[in-house]
Amino acid sequence: MNQHPDTALARWAFADRLKSFGYAMAGLGWMLKTQHNAWLHLLATACVVSCGLFLQLRAQDWCLLVVAMALVWMAEAINTAMEYLCDVVSPQYSEAVKRAKDIAAGSVLIAACAAAIIGSLTFWPYINIWLRSVD
Repeated sequence: MNQHPDTALARWAFADRLKSFGYAMAGLGWMLKTQHNAWLHLLATACVVSCGLFLQLRAQDWCLLVVAMALVWMAEAINTAMEYLCDVVSPQYSEAVKRAKDIAAGSVLIAACAAAIIGSLTFWPYINIWLRSVD
């Protein structure tokens, strides 16, 4: 059944969007509070941003790094959500749940390795120039 466009727009409420944003922030806050690997990602993010500012990266280089960091954070968030969901669905040990959790953790590892490669390729020219200027 088709809704009149005014009805669909009436269902969209700015306050509800703010609530959704709040829920997302609460989820990220919980992840940072409870997941040790998220702390490592936060440290890596801070290091990348600090080095990028120090080396005065160009905008296109920042774009690559932001995408790489976002992919790692997204993988970590999805992994964390999957772990919580698996623990609710199957609180007892299950080989299938273990495998699902391991695969989800592997996705974080893939994203982190790709981000490290992207970071290395992005930073190397800047580090090389900086090292030559220090000599």
